[in-house]
Amino acid sequence: MSLTIRRVSGRQAEPWLDEVAALRIRVFRDFPYLYDGSLDYERSYLNEYAESDRSVIVLAADGDCLIGCSTGLPLGDADAAFRRPFIEAGFDPETVFYFGESVLDAGWRGRGIGHRFFDERQTHAVNLGFKLTTFCAVQRPDDHPLRPSDYRPLDGFWRKRGYRPRPDMVTHFGWKDIDQPVATDKPMQFWIRPG
Repeated sequence: MSLTIRRVSGRQAEPWLDEVAALRIRVFRDFPYLYDGSLDYERSYLNEYAESDRSVIVLAADGDCLIGCSTGLPLGDADAAFRRPFIEAGFDPETVFYFGESVLDAGWRGRGIGHRFFDERQTHAVNLGFKLTTFCAVQRPDDHPLRPSDYRPLDGFWRKRGYRPRPDMVTHFGWKDIDQPVATDKPMQFWIRPG
């Protein structure tokens, strides 16, 4: 195994954005995201991370091949849809660090890389002075027709990392599902880990 993991921030991420975009599209096609993505949209979305000098993208590579990545940035630099639930709940978005996503090629799962992604982002956030970290996850019904019979939610993994769900803090974000003709908004529930 020739796995390497490293962090980049802001404009340092630019050389990797196309590979990160392609990986996100590939991994997020699976349940629960069912994302039918495009490189144009991905490039626009990921520019948010390149434009924030306090962002982080954790890159996992097997030799020259990107097999996983994990993102984060100060919540104050994130899309308004992610800030709004915090403002409504009485949090100052400037005191919160937002973990975007972690995507990992299926063949590399179960080797501790997901833990490493959280560790690297947590270290980055703490080094910047943030005590509160958060992320959000799509909410799909248990009886969703595309839910695999062997699907296991990541709730237990997140709880072991110290995160707790906040059912009162939900945003909505839109994308096109692989089985739908147009984009629709999905509920995204926040999980929070106090410092």
